[in-house]
Amino acid sequence: MSDTPYIELDPDSKQPAYAQIKARVTELIGSGDLAVGVSLPSIRQLAGDLGLAVNTVARAYRELERDGLVRQRGRRGTTVCGLPKAATASNSAIAAVESAVTEARQRGLDAAQILSAVSNALAHPG
Repeated sequence: MSDTPYIELDPDSKQPAYAQIKARVTELIGSGDLAVGVSLPSIRQLAGDLGLAVNTVARAYRELERDGLVRQRGRRGTTVCGLPKAATASNSAIAAVESAVTEARQRGLDAAQILSAVSNALAHPG
């Protein structure tokens, strides 16, 4: 059980652990449950809490920083920056699409099959 109650992993998910961490932190920032200035657990602490390799958590934090959601400041830790000014609800939609593509690849679909499925979904919404 994690000492970081707001981040839990689904062991049955096809989504990699780093992506689950990234998605959950993004969701918490978007909902306001993680406010600007809040410190996230250290990479080592979160890895230990979740039973993951340090590099897995480090990748999630790097991607969150790349997306402008957090700032890593060495020994001072990682803090929430909030959503970038250009961020909207589309961020979560993009994350959902990325997650779906990852899952499709893990299930053996190639790029052409994925693109075909997306094209069909766009042509026949709902």
